[in-house]
Amino acid sequence: MSAAAFNPELDLTLTRVIHAPRGVVWRAWTTPEHLATWWTPAPTQSRVERLDVRPGGAFVTQMSDDGETFVPHTDGIFLVVEAESRLVFTNAVTSALRPAAPAPISMVAEISFNEHPDGTEYVAVARHTDAAARALHADLGFSEGWGAVTEALGELSEKLAAH
Repeated sequence: MSAAAFNPELDLTLTRVIHAPRGVVWRAWTTPEHLATWWTPAPTQSRVERLDVRPGGAFVTQMSDDGETFVPHTDGIFLVVEAESRLVFTNAVTSALRPAAPAPISMVAEISFNEHPDGTEYVAVARHTDAAARALHADLGFSEGWGAVTEALGELSEKLAAH
């Protein structure tokens, strides 16, 4: 399955160069213990309930603002998994393979891990059903939130690569 074309009317994107090898960034994304450290913007904490990185596999996380009370955050499935290259997941289908109408928006996210002379070019695309959903996601802080977690992913990946 090839990557879908970016549609600026429906999609939001973020691109960063992470100074770590692609395999390290992939591992930081696909290992539950690592994902939990960066998946939500600090100071919010994450807990990974299920991370079955295969097509149809569950992707379930919770989040907490106080470190004690956790609430649902992500409940979706992986649609495409290309090792060390690409992940596609959605929250429009739950981990129980039921249709979902997640609040505040439904989306399909595509994450690409591309070779780069300085490490890994990390590209995240959030695809939406319509322009209103895209605008809502942008207004809710897509750039800031996804930017903060990508920065945290980069810091973790660079630390892992140094060891």
